[in-house]
Amino acid sequence: MATIHNSDSTAGTSPRDGALPSVWQQLSGARPQATIADATDQLWDVIVVGAGITGLTTALRLQEAGLDCVVAEAHQVGFGTTGGTTAHINTMLDTPYHTIESDFGEDGARLVAAATRVGIDTVARNVATYQLDCDFEYKDGVLFAETEQEAELLDKIFSAAQRAGVDVAPTASLSIPLHFHKAIVFHRQAQMHPLKYVYGLADRFVMRGGILLENTHVEDTAYDDGYHRVQTSNGLLRARRLVYATHVPPGLNILHLRCAPYRSYVLAVRIENGNYPDDLVYDMKDPYHYFRTHTIDGVPYLIVGGADHKTGHGDAHAAFRELEAYVRKHFKVSSVEYRWSAQYFEPTDGLPYIGKLPGGDEDTYVATGFSGNGIVLGSFSGMLLTDVILGAENPYEKLFSPSRIKPIAGFASFLKENADVAYRFVADRVHINQLNELAELPSGTGTVVNYEKQQIAVYKSYEGEVIALSPVCTHAGCIVAWNDAEKSWDCPCHGGRYDVRGNVLSGPPRKGLQPISLVHD
Repeated sequence: MATIHNSDSTAGTSPRDGALPSVWQQLSGARPQATIADATDQLWDVIVVGAGITGLTTALRLQEAGLDCVVAEAHQVGFGTTGGTTAHINTMLDTPYHTIESDFGEDGARLVAAATRVGIDTVARNVATYQLDCDFEYKDGVLFAETEQEAELLDKIFSAAQRAGVDVAPTASLSIPLHFHKAIVFHRQAQMHPLKYVYGLADRFVMRGGILLENTHVEDTAYDDGYHRVQTSNGLLRARRLVYATHVPPGLNILHLRCAPYRSYVLAVRIENGNYPDDLVYDMKDPYHYFRTHTIDGVPYLIVGGADHKTGHGDAHAAFRELEAYVRKHFKVSSVEYRWSAQYFEPTDGLPYIGKLPGGDEDTYVATGFSGNGIVLGSFSGMLLTDVILGAENPYEKLFSPSRIKPIAGFASFLKENADVAYRFVADRVHINQLNELAELPSGTGTVVNYEKQQIAVYKSYEGEVIALSPVCTHAGCIVAWNDAEKSWDCPCHGGRYDVRGNVLSGPPRKGLQPISLVHD
C-alpha cells in the first residue's frame, strides 16, 4: 500500500512550488530566520533575486568579500528546485564529456570537469567552514549499461571523462539489483540534505550582515543613474548590481530561447529487505533513472528519479505510475512514502550560462541552464559570479559566458511583439452556467475550457469553489496546461508555473494569470 504525503495547494502557503512535498520537507523548527528590517532605505552593492542554492552561495561569497548584499526571495528559502532536488553532487554531468569535447574541444571538456570539482569542493568547504549539519557524505557514482549498444556508448563516455581529468574507472559491482553489461565508477562524488544545507547558508549570510527578504516578489526593474531600481511587493530596492538566481531570468530574454524547461519525477520508498544502495547510481535509459539512499531521523529511503519530460507537455500521473512500476519491478518496495517532481532547464549547447546577462541592463548577472546538475553547478556559479562581479580573472568565465550565444535575427522584434501579448485576453467576466464542462470537473482538478471562442483556465477546489483565470502565460503569451499532480498551471513554452489562483510559483513570469470573475445567473 502506497503512503503518499500530500498537501493541499489551495492552502495559504506551500512549502515548495507544488502540491507534493519532497522528502526533505519533514524538517521541523529548522527554517532560517529572514531579516526583519527595512531594506529600502539604502543603496546596496548587490541584489540577489532567489534564495536557492545558487542565490545563497553567491550572496554569502559576495558578503564575505566585503559587499553589502540583499537577497530577495518571492517565497521562502529553498521553495523552488533546491527543495525538490535529489541532491546528487557529481562530476558526471547530464551532457557527457565526449559531447562536450566535440562541441567545445578537449580544453573545454577539461575546464568543465574542473568546474564540477570546484562545485563539489565549494559544498564541502562550506560544510566544514560553517559546520553545517546537512548529512554531507562523499560517495561513489556508478553509471551502468544494460545492453551492448549502451556499453558502446559507455566506452565513449569513459574515455572522454578520463581525457578530461575525471577520476573514473571500470567497476564490476553494482549496488542495486539490476542486471548490467558494463559499468564505470566516478570517485569522490557526494550527497547531502539540500534544505538543511541552504538553511545553513542562509543563516550564515544573515550572521555576516546580509539581508534576507522572504515573500518579496520582484515586480519590475529599471536601470538609471548607475544603479538598479527593483520594485518588489515590499517596496523599492536599489543596488549597483543585480543577480538573477531564479533559473531563467524574468522578462523576455534570448536565454528563454536557449533553455528548455523539463520536469523530473521522484519517489522516496521503503524497501522490505533493507537492501539500500550505498552509491549514487545511474542507468543509461532516455530519460535515465537515478538512485540513491538517504536516512532521515533514523529512517532509510531509497530515492529514485526519472520519467522526465518537457514542462507542460506530459502527463504527471502517468510519469509517476511509470516510475513506480519500474521501481517495484527491481526492488521489494514495502511503501512509497513520498513522490514529487522538480523543474530544471536544459541548455541548447549542453553547458550552463553563467555571467553577465546578454541584452540586459548594465551590471546584471545570471546563472541558468544547469540541466539535472543544479547542486554542483549552482555551487560553482557562486564562485564564478563572485569573480565576475569583483572583476577578478577567472579561467572559466569565457567558456560559461551567456554571451557565447550568437545573436538571433529578428529577436528585437520578437521582444517587441510579445511584450504585451499576455494581456490581449478580452473576457473579464464569465457566466458560470455557460461553462458546461464544470459539471463533470472533479474536485481538486483544473482544465482549460472554451467560452465564446476563447479559452479559460478553471480549477474546482475540494470545497467546490471554482476559480477562473486567463490561460495566457504572462511571460510570452503561450497557453498554460494543468498539472494535476502538483496542482499547478504550467507553461509549455518557457516553464512559467502558477498556483491554482494564478500566483507565480516559478519561472520567468513577473505577473500572475489574469483573474476572471464568474457571474452566477
